[in-house]
Amino acid sequence: MSTTITSEGPASTMPGLRRAPRAAYVAAWLTAVASLLLVAASLVLDVTGPDHGPGADLAEGYGVTYAVGGLAIALCALLVTRDDPRQRFGWALLPIAAVWVLDGFSQSYVRVSISADGIDPGANLALWFLNRFGSVLPLSIALLLLIFPTGRFLPGWLGRLGIAALGGMVVAAALVVLTPATNAPDVAHLPPEVDLNYLTLSPLASADGLRPVTGVLTIAGFLFAMVSAVLRYRRSTAADRDRMRWLIWAVLVMALTLTAVGLLDLGSAVDAVIVAVAVLPVAAMTVGVVRPTVVPVEDLLVRTLVLGAVALSLLGVDLLVVALLSHALGDLGQRQLVTVVLLVTALAYGPLRQRLSRLVQGWVLGSRGNRYDVMAGLAASLESIEDGPAQLAAVAQAVADAFGIGYVAVEVDRPGGERLTATYGDRPTQTRMLPITYREAEVGRLVLPARGMRSRLSSRDEKLLGDLVRQAATAARTSRLADELQAIRERLVTTREEERRRIRRDLHDGLGPAMAGVVYQLETARLLVSSDPDGATAQIDTVRDHVQEIVADVRRLVHELRPPALDDRGLVGAVRQLAEHQQLPVSVEAADLGTLSAAVEVAAYRIVAESLTNVARHAQAGSARVRLERTGTELVVEIADDGVGIGADVQAGVGLLSVRERAAELGGHTEVSCPPSGGTVVRAVLPLGVNGKDGA
Repeated sequence: MSTTITSEGPASTMPGLRRAPRAAYVAAWLTAVASLLLVAASLVLDVTGPDHGPGADLAEGYGVTYAVGGLAIALCALLVTRDDPRQRFGWALLPIAAVWVLDGFSQSYVRVSISADGIDPGANLALWFLNRFGSVLPLSIALLLLIFPTGRFLPGWLGRLGIAALGGMVVAAALVVLTPATNAPDVAHLPPEVDLNYLTLSPLASADGLRPVTGVLTIAGFLFAMVSAVLRYRRSTAADRDRMRWLIWAVLVMALTLTAVGLLDLGSAVDAVIVAVAVLPVAAMTVGVVRPTVVPVEDLLVRTLVLGAVALSLLGVDLLVVALLSHALGDLGQRQLVTVVLLVTALAYGPLRQRLSRLVQGWVLGSRGNRYDVMAGLAASLESIEDGPAQLAAVAQAVADAFGIGYVAVEVDRPGGERLTATYGDRPTQTRMLPITYREAEVGRLVLPARGMRSRLSSRDEKLLGDLVRQAATAARTSRLADELQAIRERLVTTREEERRRIRRDLHDGLGPAMAGVVYQLETARLLVSSDPDGATAQIDTVRDHVQEIVADVRRLVHELRPPALDDRGLVGAVRQLAEHQQLPVSVEAADLGTLSAAVEVAAYRIVAESLTNVARHAQAGSARVRLERTGTELVVEIADDGVGIGADVQAGVGLLSVRERAAELGGHTEVSCPPSGGTVVRAVLPLGVNGKDGA
């Protein structure tokens, strides 16, 4: 037995449970505010600091760029802790943001605090932090990869290996931070007060030869973190799969950016690019944790891949064309180079983008990138296939091809209770089911893998899947209707032949011998007329009684075919006559119903009769009410009583089933309800049109 404890008051009334989350949120706010102040300080130092000198040589570039990167990471931590204060990923971002901001501020401070005349207080500490703590940055990124998106390490031995790899990186970073340097930088006019081995441990001077080992530990730990991220992605499902895709997108953008950096000369903008490359995965992870569905990440991934592939392809084509022209025509001038590049780009961009877009969409999204082609192909397949099971198989294959999954099953419930299943591929261990509905009634199920490369669907994918499911529902409904039609045909034939057999038996075994007996008795009376008039009279009286019995049998046969009261009194009169012969008071409400078809009259009369019989037998009612109303092209038949109602666990009996069948035979429907005031209401709606028109 489990117990659930709930709180009626606000969260602030439970300090024991909320203290840790509140601390994370407050820490994130403090880090963001402190980062903003240090960014402002770095900006002031960079603007007022000298462009030349020993400080500028020791700290090349502007520290505010790196400080802004730290501020961005601090804001990401603030967003994560605001969305979910218990998310450990937000805690992990706080020290990373602090390292980045302090590194940028240290760079700016070193520029202004070290000059040829001497150093300012804290300059050695800033220089130590600037030179040593860069080794912590790979450690921070590896930590994020190991714990994203849950904030925890993988369970089992993979998680323990991740902790060990992270520990190796910590050891390597500690050695870099604490080991004295043996090579001094070549900086002119460096004041003697500068201590390049500030806060290092002199006993570790002999460990300078371990620097290759620290590099190996760092690279191995980082590679394992990347492998761990891939494994976590392959194991993820549903929302976690969307979060991991944000990380993949960030890694893709980083790879494309670094490729561009290697091919292009960015000059002084290289620091900004490095910061952007480092902050981008943190921002992508933050989006993945906070709002993974803010935009369709798969579409973003496709567009990024296409853009990168087009850019690299155009670059390769430009280089090839320029090399060929230079070889053929000699060196080209700057204007000629620009003209060639523009012409090649204009001519090749469109075809390249179109082909690469189709290629990437097919690789990432399957064929669902083009919804029209998917739907048109499925429609063409269904039109060319008449067999129901084959249509379901076509739907299964279309879904598998569209979403690039290895298993799809379409299950359809048959009228007899059996299930028809069409499958594509091998069934995985874990699956999920989506209902297939037709006019708000479930007619089957679509079975898909619970896990897989494309098990998580974007809103656009869900629309496409909805369109395919509607096609599946139509195919399932068509198959089901074909089965129902065949069953109805068989039932009609059976009922017709059974009814003919019954009528033949009644005529042959009952009415025929009876009429022969009348003839025999009349012949006997004729022979007695002259010799025994009294006996002839008695014989004729016997024949009269016998004929009356035959007439009653004929009336019974006629009544079973169609109630005579319908021909004598009409539907309303026949229902009133039926109500008069009930054991409890029954009121009849009916206006002028106009001309009704014979089928509708018989169905309505039988429904009222069956319902009143049920009221008398089971309802324990004191009174009942019958209402007949014609509304446009429908006849509404309603029977209500004030009895005990029908229990939720009570199955429909023969009477109610007969009522439903009589309405369904004409294309109508029946509703049985128990209102709060008590009793039972049976409401049948019968279409008035027979073969598309009113009247008999």
